[in-house]
Amino acid sequence: MQEFLGLPLQASAHAAEIDRIIVIVHWLMAVLFVGWGIFFVYTLIRFRSSANPKADYTGVTSHTSTRLEIGVAVVEAIILIFFAIPAWTVRVNAFPPEDGATVVHVVAKQFEWHSIYPGPDGMFGRRDASLITPTNATGLDRSDPAGADDVATINQLNLPVDEPVIVYLSSLDVIHSFAIPQMRVKQDAIPGMEIPVWWVPTVAGDYEVNCSQLCGLGHYRMRGFVTVQSRAEFDDFLATEGARIAAAAD
Repeated sequence: MQEFLGLPLQASAHAAEIDRIIVIVHWLMAVLFVGWGIFFVYTLIRFRSSANPKADYTGVTSHTSTRLEIGVAVVEAIILIFFAIPAWTVRVNAFPPEDGATVVHVVAKQFEWHSIYPGPDGMFGRRDASLITPTNATGLDRSDPAGADDVATINQLNLPVDEPVIVYLSSLDVIHSFAIPQMRVKQDAIPGMEIPVWWVPTVAGDYEVNCSQLCGLGHYRMRGFVTVQSRAEFDDFLATEGARIAAAAD
């Protein structure tokens, strides 16, 4: 069914649940499309002028259409109550504990994605807009002891496979939208707000981050990349980037 609908690879733990809702909604729309199409053709034939030369001002007395409309409303309510709301509730309320997850701050900026990881101390450093420079786009304060070892990358997000990920999204300028189709993840990044989104990557590989909100003339090139890798590879990535930062500070 996934291939039939042309859906992307399911690369997160909740992807199948999202796809299930999409499939149900598509089947409902297909039934409605075919049903209303048949009804339309029926009315064209049944109420053609040659068969009804005189107008009937009484109208339809059957309540079939009302019952059908109620039935459609009931199906929609079932989809909402038993599928959509539970999935949404888990996404917004059932966040994993941060000490058991990979926590990353992703900062959107025309037209880049900046990823910030805590260093070995596990703490994020202070960020200040007054510290923003061409080489420090997020204003990370390296003089802050908690921020001296933070790892920062541009348009590259590395994540360990089969482990919870919590991404805190923010924006330095306009509204952007952080979207990874294979992960079934999409969340707006709004100036002045830090919005968390979480998921569990389940398939190692390389993916793309898209900005799905028109954010300016360079919107088309606001692309980032996600590498889902083993825990050992992820630790090597952090160690390599940490060593690079330490060498640059010397």
